[in-house]
Amino acid sequence: MKNEPLFEIFLQATPGLEVVLRDEAVEAGFRKPKATAGGVRFRGRWSDVWRANLVLRGASRVLVRIAAFQAMHLTQLEKLASELPWNRYLRADVPVRVEVTTRRSKIYHAGAARERVERALGSRGLALSEDAAVSVRVRIEENQCVFSLDTSGELLHKRGYKEAVAKAPMRETLAALFLRAAGFDGAEPVLDPMCGSGTFVIEAAEMAAGLAPGRARSFAFEDLVTFDADAWAEIQAELETKTVSNKGKIRFFGSDRNAGAIEAARANAARAGVLEQTNFEVRSVGDLERPEGPAGLVIVNPPYGARIGDKRGLFALHSALGQRLKEHFQGWRVGIVTTEESLARATGLPFEPPGPPVAHGGLKVRLYQTKPL
Repeated sequence: MKNEPLFEIFLQATPGLEVVLRDEAVEAGFRKPKATAGGVRFRGRWSDVWRANLVLRGASRVLVRIAAFQAMHLTQLEKLASELPWNRYLRADVPVRVEVTTRRSKIYHAGAARERVERALGSRGLALSEDAAVSVRVRIEENQCVFSLDTSGELLHKRGYKEAVAKAPMRETLAALFLRAAGFDGAEPVLDPMCGSGTFVIEAAEMAAGLAPGRARSFAFEDLVTFDADAWAEIQAELETKTVSNKGKIRFFGSDRNAGAIEAARANAARAGVLEQTNFEVRSVGDLERPEGPAGLVIVNPPYGARIGDKRGLFALHSALGQRLKEHFQGWRVGIVTTEESLARATGLPFEPPGPPVAHGGLKVRLYQTKPL
């Protein structure tokens, strides 16, 4: 494996947080990762692909670039696609699906392009299925066709433990990136006063414990020709030996006025293996109390106007949150994810300039954060 040539690996990121994912990839030891539109790219080997899927908390998918060429019409696309060395990657006994996007190109019809690529794969004896876990992704932009293999399968925010989901959930990958953007490094307590199903709290607890986000799920790369089960088992075993324990050291707190959300959060924390490090309780914002112990990070994704419909009550809610934090959380930093600056300002907290706009649930949100109060 060590003599294997390097190839391009692309980590899909939530747009707006590419630099944060790059920093995570640097910390994880990948080779010179560079942030680019929509993600992070670096050169590596198959062992890097497997490890990226297993350990990176902020990546949405891990793609392997296998080919790039120019095509001006569908016949050319099909011919060149049929000549690619598919048998290096794809197994004849494992179905595959094709996804195509096209922009500013002479090949402008994505559906027609997909049919031609499917024909090319079929001519090489490969089986096709609409719901296959293994997928070939083709991006055609300005007549340049880039072929990639999706090595993840299901999106990586699906950690394998979160069965219970509250209203308006935040994806785990996005929560992990916001935690990192807020300066969380696993060495301080975290509190979410509107925790819903517990995503911020559970992600923080896992990060502190060194638990791999992909430890409880499978990946599409396991069905590729390039998969080595023994080498994969070694990567998993090596990571397990590095897992640290924060039991009795750092605790992570979530509260919500909705009893059903708290029940869901506890169930999710139990499945994730961090129930002992977390504390979830039914509590309104007006009754919020500072936990015993050192100061840390308060991070919250509160309701906002576009999500709820009526903003009038939201200003009072944000004001109450800010007042409670100013009175009881001296020394703590605060991060608020919201669509509107007016709601963040309603807290009365001394926010720094906000982070970049980030796509979330069809909206654009920003992270507003303070220095220690």
